[in-house]
Amino acid sequence: MSAEATNPVSAAEAAITDTGVRRRGRARLDLRRIGRAALLGATAGPAPRDRLPDAISHVAEAHRAHHPDADLSVLRRAYVLAESSHRGQFRKSGEPYITHPLAVTLILAELGAETTTLTASLLHDTVEDTEVTLDQVRREFGDEVAYLVDGVTKVEKIDYGAAAEPETFRKMLVATGDDVRVMSIKLADRLHNMRTLGVMRPEKQARIAKVTRDVLIPLAERLGVQALKTELEDLVFAILHPEEYETTRALIAGPAGTGSTDALAAAAEQVAAVLREADIAADVLVRPRHFVSVHRARLKRGELRGCDFGRLLVLVAEDADCYAVLGELHTCFTPLISEFKDFIAAPKFNLYQSLHTAIAAPDGAVAEVLIRTHRMHKVAEAGVVALGSPHAATPDSTAPDAADPSEGFETAGDGERTDPTRPGWLARLLDWQQSAPDADTFWNSLHADLAEDREITVFRADGGTLGLPAGATCVDAAYAQHGEAAHGCLGARVNGRLAPLSTPLSDGDTVQLLLAQDTGSGPSPAWLDHARTPAARIAITAWLQAHPEAAHQPAAAPRPQLSVAADRNSRAELHADLDGGPPAPVRPAGCCTPVPPDEITGFRVRGGAVTAHRTGCPAVDTMRRLGRTAVPVRWGDAAHCRVTLVAESFGRPGLLADLTEAIATAGAEVVSATVEPPNEQRVRHTYTLELLDAAELPRLMRAMRDVPGVYDVGRTHGL
Repeated sequence: MSAEATNPVSAAEAAITDTGVRRRGRARLDLRRIGRAALLGATAGPAPRDRLPDAISHVAEAHRAHHPDADLSVLRRAYVLAESSHRGQFRKSGEPYITHPLAVTLILAELGAETTTLTASLLHDTVEDTEVTLDQVRREFGDEVAYLVDGVTKVEKIDYGAAAEPETFRKMLVATGDDVRVMSIKLADRLHNMRTLGVMRPEKQARIAKVTRDVLIPLAERLGVQALKTELEDLVFAILHPEEYETTRALIAGPAGTGSTDALAAAAEQVAAVLREADIAADVLVRPRHFVSVHRARLKRGELRGCDFGRLLVLVAEDADCYAVLGELHTCFTPLISEFKDFIAAPKFNLYQSLHTAIAAPDGAVAEVLIRTHRMHKVAEAGVVALGSPHAATPDSTAPDAADPSEGFETAGDGERTDPTRPGWLARLLDWQQSAPDADTFWNSLHADLAEDREITVFRADGGTLGLPAGATCVDAAYAQHGEAAHGCLGARVNGRLAPLSTPLSDGDTVQLLLAQDTGSGPSPAWLDHARTPAARIAITAWLQAHPEAAHQPAAAPRPQLSVAADRNSRAELHADLDGGPPAPVRPAGCCTPVPPDEITGFRVRGGAVTAHRTGCPAVDTMRRLGRTAVPVRWGDAAHCRVTLVAESFGRPGLLADLTEAIATAGAEVVSATVEPPNEQRVRHTYTLELLDAAELPRLMRAMRDVPGVYDVGRTHGL
């Protein structure tokens, strides 16, 4: 990957050194010492088979801390091949190039990566930058290592030109779909390059930092590798926002920041005492915030004090103990209920599990508290790195007294552990990237997809589920479920109610997509305003480009109402029971058009006539509030009647003709019809119809509902 090195005392590296010391309590490795050890190993001849070369001993030590029974011989062979193939190559700072794969491997070893990942990380630049071939790696180390090395190897710039970087990321993401360890190596590789970026020109530093911010950091977040994500955030912060970084650094180094150590330690001791008294075995640790976290807290809260510079971390053995700790803290301290979050019952989509709360001590100090098990903590820090190989039912090797980090995740029927990241965001990404026609579309869509930092789950009408980014709409759900068939989507029902395609979805919603029978129909250009997922946007754009005549049609162009009318005088007979006086003409009210056998109520109107309303018509209540006296009315013997129906439908060619044909087939005659202009692809038809027999009304309404595109038919309900 042609990683560049810098002066070890660059501002960026100094920044992350500070956070590294505060977070892990250890100093930065001396790369020059590693380089000398590598050179001495090369000149002094190969190390004896019973021990590792000195240059890799620190990797072996970190690896054995997580995997005490690991076979280190394969690491020795990988180091020997990497050192010999990179011999004579130097980084820009002067260190031997072998220091880069060694540093990348150490990062992964400290996170608990298994032996296969470490082997591949030692070799990750050999195929790209040396004479070593992929076939040679496969012969000496097996298919898994070869796959990982190939996954992180860049595509040739001579073949792709300016598209080389996007296509390299596309290749890595596709490889990550089969084995997430590919992206783990890439993240560790980028972290070491970012640590040693100061020798580059400022403009190149900024370019690399922006790609890290827009692509690598969101990927680290989604893979749950918080240890890498936070360090990358601080490095990017130092390069892209140097003034804010210096302000934050001064704040941490100032009296408020240094005083936070005592405040957090005191809060930790109070919490530990409460848990000891409750006989709950727990480790209570202080977790200082990293630079970006302090910066965000300052923007949110203004002046920071004491416990604002860190959090308390409570580690317990079992899930039930987490809730026991929560109960004790909320009983013995004053909880801030608005700060409580349960990510154990509802884990984040990146595997993260923990209880979050905040408590106020008697002196008024407020401390944020994270409560999790040791297994949760390992996964929270290392994410997918802690899961080992996705192709094995058990990790490479584990400490006998350590909990299996894969515990609680599903295992496929053939013994392979299901990669918990694949069903969600990664599966969607792998689907839409296949449809991206060029590198620019892929790159822009990838940035947009990774910008969504939360995921929701919606339920399909058939019982399945869809994973979508927060803010997704019915348009996104249509393309996620139906692919290109969603071009003919007419609308949706959300939680049983009709909703426009622009409707945003929430976690837990039930969505039923309504598709047109006409396969030639396509999306409206307005859909692009509602699409949030790259899959939907790419599919819509491709269809509009293939059908330019549709893309240039004005959306929802106003059209005059279409009205037809006929002179019909026949109606169902109505009679009014008047106390004395001459008989009055009775007619059905136009607002609700009652038909036999509806219950009806009459009211006198101007001219002495009586209008008959359905009993439930809102006009009845209005008349009574105005003091109008109701007149008893009843139906006569004639069965023919006039009724007004409203049909709600999705717009499509030939819909009006199909509806009028259905009405005629049912034996009704159209007295008048009005078709309103389309609104969000929905059309409202109002028909006044003459029926020979009022008993045929239900059959007529069913026939109209059966017309493709019509989703509801009802009678008018009032004024």
